[in-house]
Amino acid sequence: MRLYELVVVLRSSLSEGDRKKVIAALKDLLKEVKITKEDEWGQKPLAYKIKKELAGVYHLFHIEAENGLGIELEKKITRNDSIIRHLLVRTK
Repeated sequence: MRLYELVVVLRSSLSEGDRKKVIAALKDLLKEVKITKEDEWGQKPLAYKIKKELAGVYHLFHIEAENGLGIELEKKITRNDSIIRHLLVRTK
């Protein structure tokens, strides 16, 4: 069993409904793995502008997966314009 942490930064200009849709779409991408913990860190200022945004809304996912999550997940996350940054780290 491999453990991962996924942090995504959403555009702060999105409405609450649009944020929920993006998170639901992200959970749909992760339907084959087990999400053990999900945490919303809220809106925080960015150190520098990213795609003309000065702040972002942060979400953290703790994930358990049998196989590696692979590049396909990374590609699908980067295709979404509402996600301005992401970080996927294998913890164990």
